[in-house]
Order: sequence, then C-alpha cells, then structure tokens
Amino acid sequence: MRTRPAPTAPTRATPQATSAPATSEPGGGRLAGVATMVGSGLSNQTGAAIGSLAFPVLGPVGVVAVRQYVAALVLIAVGRPRLRSFTWAQWWPVLLLALVFGTMNLSLYSAIERVGLGLAVTLEFLGPLTIALASSRRRVDVGCAVIAAAGVVTLMRPQPSTDYLGMALGLLAAACWASYILLNRTVGRRVPGAQGAAAAAGISAVMFLPIGIAVVVRHPPTAGAVACAITAGVLSSAVPYLADLFTLRHVPPRAFGLFMSVNPVLAALVGRVGLGQGLGGPEWAGIGAIVAANALSILTSRS
Repeated sequence: MRTRPAPTAPTRATPQATSAPATSEPGGGRLAGVATMVGSGLSNQTGAAIGSLAFPVLGPVGVVAVRQYVAALVLIAVGRPRLRSFTWAQWWPVLLLALVFGTMNLSLYSAIERVGLGLAVTLEFLGPLTIALASSRRRVDVGCAVIAAAGVVTLMRPQPSTDYLGMALGLLAAACWASYILLNRTVGRRVPGAQGAAAAAGISAVMFLPIGIAVVVRHPPTAGAVACAITAGVLSSAVPYLADLFTLRHVPPRAFGLFMSVNPVLAALVGRVGLGQGLGGPEWAGIGAIVAANALSILTSRS
C-alpha cells in the first residue's frame, strides 16, 4: 500500500525518486534482492494491519497523520531537499505531489477501516495497473484490462453487506496512486535526486499537523495507539522505501513489477491472519483476476 515511481506496479504510499536501473546479477545478489522484495511486501502490509489497530482511538486520520510524519523524517534525511533553490516549475508538481500523497494515504486507510485490508489494497492497486494498461496498444493488454474489469465487478457486486463508501474510498486511493505515479515522473525530471519526493513528504506532513493536533485534543491517544501508528509508519514507509532502493539495484524491473502485483494477495493474507478479516470465494477470485491481469501484462511485455 504504497506508491512509488517504480516499474509498472508500485504499492506503498511513500513518495520516492526513481532508483537506478537494476543490473542482472547472478547468485547472491539476485537472491538477496528477492528476499528483500518479500520482506518489503510483508513489512508494508503488516504495517497497515498494525496501524488499523489504532483506529478505535486515533481513527484513520490520526494514523495517517503519524505515518506522514514518519515518512517525512525518513525521506528528508535521505533526500535533503534544498528548498530555496526550487523554481516555480519545480514547486508546482511538488505541491501537487504532496496533496496527492496525503489524500492517497487517507483514502486508503479509511477504506481499510470500512472494507478490510485485502479489498482496500486490491482496489488501490487498480491505479498503477490502469496506468500500465492505458499506455499500451497491445491486444494482450486489452485482454488484461478485461480480466481486471471482471475482477473489479466481482469485488464490487451488489450485496446487502456491501460498503459502497468503503469501495469508493478504495477507488479514490487508486486514482490518487495513478496521479502520484505521473506526478512523480514529472518531479523526477525536474528536481535532482530524491529532493522532490522529500520536499513533497515534508509538505504533506505539515499539512497534517493541524489534523494531528485536532485528533489529540478531541481524543487523547493512548500509548498503545501511538505505538501502533508509529510502527505503521516505520513498517509501511521507512522499511519499504529503503528496501526498494536495494531491490531495484539487484532485481530486473520486470521481476520487481511482477512481485509488486502480488501485494493484494499479501494484504488479504495478512488481513486474514492478523486481523481475522476473512474473504469469500468470489472476493478471492476478484483479487486473483486483478493480480493475474497485471502479471500477464508484465510477463508478455518486451520492454
């Protein structure tokens, strides 16, 4: 549940600059990269699950606020943005990226509260999948789009217990993630290194300061709730960001994108084991269709 300008299918809501392209490495380097990908995915989804434990006290808004603070601290330390040197042509995409970043995380966590971790992450994943399929003119990708659409219809089919607001929030997170990818490309071209992503994270954290203060005043947090929110920020922001910097240097982009497509499945499994959020057969079929569409598109791609 993250987002990054990585190849085809990023998944966590942490802004970051495009890393150096991977090189084909035999042996230990490739195995270490794969192990890091697995750890990064599990860390991201586990962090979201732990963060949801603080919802009764802080609500999704409070948890996202803390997560934004953690992401800002990590990215500013890494990117070290020189804000005074930014021109207006650099500032406007950074400001939009900050707005999209905050909205994406807030809508995703609000969706998690209403429809569960697995469904929320799957719906959010439609953002990068749409970007990947929309930029292609291949027939196989038209078929992938049909498969993904069938998965969405399965997930959002009308039922007495369907939470349409939760579904809408998941789709809003998907739209924000798609926007995040496009804006990150612009920021990456105009701002050197990770300075743009770091600046956007810092601005987003400042935007959430009044929200965080209001949450604390209205609902004084417990130590346990704050600990859960901070853990979510570390596991879903700091760890995946640093892990992906390593992974993209040891694993080919296609393999990276293929593994990222499995994140909805990881989210559903973590939600089932850690939160007791069970899914029925149709829901698993819908998640499987969306994951299969992305995997098929990546595996048949020549680039």
